[in-house]
Amino acid sequence: MLVVRGGTVVDTAGVREADVAVEDGTITAVGSGLAADADRTIDASGRFVAPGLVDSHVHLMLDGRPDPMSVAGESEAMHSYRAAARLREAVRAGVTTVRDLGAPGTVGVDAARAVEADVLEGPRVVAAGETITMTGGHTHYTGYEVDGAAEAREAARTQLKRGATVLKCIATGGVLTEGARTGRPELFADELRAIVEVGEAAGVPVAAHAHGTEGIANAVRAGVDSVEHGTYLDEGTAELMAQRGTYLVPTTKALVGIDRGGVESGIPEWAVGKNDAAFEAHRRSFELALEAGVPVAMGTDAGTPFNDHADAAEELELMVERGLSPERALDAATVDAADLLALDDVGRVTEEYCADLVVLDGNPLSDVTAWQRPRAVVADGDVVRDDT
Repeated sequence: MLVVRGGTVVDTAGVREADVAVEDGTITAVGSGLAADADRTIDASGRFVAPGLVDSHVHLMLDGRPDPMSVAGESEAMHSYRAAARLREAVRAGVTTVRDLGAPGTVGVDAARAVEADVLEGPRVVAAGETITMTGGHTHYTGYEVDGAAEAREAARTQLKRGATVLKCIATGGVLTEGARTGRPELFADELRAIVEVGEAAGVPVAAHAHGTEGIANAVRAGVDSVEHGTYLDEGTAELMAQRGTYLVPTTKALVGIDRGGVESGIPEWAVGKNDAAFEAHRRSFELALEAGVPVAMGTDAGTPFNDHADAAEELELMVERGLSPERALDAATVDAADLLALDDVGRVTEEYCADLVVLDGNPLSDVTAWQRPRAVVADGDVVRDDT
């Protein structure tokens, strides 16, 4: 038995002093005096014990390089080696669950299997397989290209057959595909609905990459579970998302990474130009979402330029800077993200939940940057880091 002893537990249920006992990957007790029977302890005295972070939008086969399109043509083996390195970095930084929203072939779903089988050290992986995009659309260089509802339906079923536990569709153009217009609708409404119908039949969530107003509305009306990015969200569509409980995954770090890097870092000029045009609109859209009561889940788009998997916690700081409270930020990165991923035993420090824990020097409810400096990390019951 592992016991994280002497800390102050902080999660969506509040703040309380308690030991946390772990056996076979599960939290078995939260209370006082548990360390006496421990085989191993982590000393959290004077520190805070929180759930591990859930990053609901990553690309494990990307490594933060200036031009993601440069991965086109690389082998699946190379993508897999890169994914293995990113998994290790993420979990040691306190990210204990990720949702991989697009990788060639079976790279993402195989990463999920490898972590589950203890072949790789890393966070729990919920994987979409390949993104479903129109012919020549955003991420066409690593995605599954379709034309028409029948092909969209077949593509979704193919991802599920390969082992996907979430589906990812491309509703609009994106910043990091040359020639794609960021807000222009791509997959049509009937194609989006066909993908959602497959997800609904299988009980699998559907995520939609969507920047432009029309494309966001198309995706929400089609019934997707989350809108990724949401850059040009308008008031009416925000209200519709709130009514339907459609999550927004803002991925603020993706825009910030491109903004910080700039053309001089090697990011293509066309990508920087699109990002510059979208930057303030994205900020306004997030404010609209908060005003409308849209549910928010943390996601970073990790792997995009200068957006490292190990720096996921910076997304929480950015969302708080843009108006999210530290309490809601905690929820967005734990229970709400877990809800979006259809995980009902992740994101809380309570009995019978997965033993995903971070030990922090500061209280993340008063200092959101505390998430960025974990002193210890427990992922699915395994101690992957202990600097206490």
